[in-house]
Amino acid sequence: MPEAAVDVVRLSPDGRELAALLPAVGPDRLLLGITGAPGAGKSTLAAALAARAPGAVVVPMDGFHLADVELVRRGLRERKGAPETFDAWGYAALLGRIRARPDHVVMAPAFERDLEQPLAGAVPVPPSAPLVVTEGNYLLLEGPEWVAARAWLDAVWHVTCDAAVRVPRLLARHQASGKSPAAAREWVVRVDEANAALVDAAARRADLVLDLTGWAGPAGR
Repeated sequence: MPEAAVDVVRLSPDGRELAALLPAVGPDRLLLGITGAPGAGKSTLAAALAARAPGAVVVPMDGFHLADVELVRRGLRERKGAPETFDAWGYAALLGRIRARPDHVVMAPAFERDLEQPLAGAVPVPPSAPLVVTEGNYLLLEGPEWVAARAWLDAVWHVTCDAAVRVPRLLARHQASGKSPAAAREWVVRVDEANAALVDAAARRADLVLDLTGWAGPAGR
């Protein structure tokens, strides 16, 4: 049976559509996943959504990057950011703990862009948090570890952005982390764009697709 068509919403510059799109937060904790290609605007959108719900928390999947020392051991350092360079089972287990909403703070990892390394115990998720937004590239892949992570989420939105906007963001990000312009472009072409194709191919499994190309970001909310 073919999969149902996914609704596509193009955000306006002020993002006024977000108020209607965000599910109502009730007494039960809501877990919302944001996925999309590298540089599409996942982190910015997640922060904007969390800002609309007092007490909401953003938990990035990037906190489950394998450390460089482990990537080197596995021969994956030159593919950093690909699905196999994450502890996806660990990520799924954390989402399960967050879903259970225990009576204590659940600590989640973050990703330190200056170091380009995961940072353990950096994001507190208190019992009172009504909304947890988690963002990452691979929430809609079919591998068992990603399916296990997706199972804990109430909904997953896929975000898109024109390459003319998205690719310069990636180039700037890699250069800010220390790569030369040439090395940054080589990485984007060889790694990021291959991952982008994989992520965008899974968009049909999303509950909603958001085009962020014309969105001005949090300043517009």
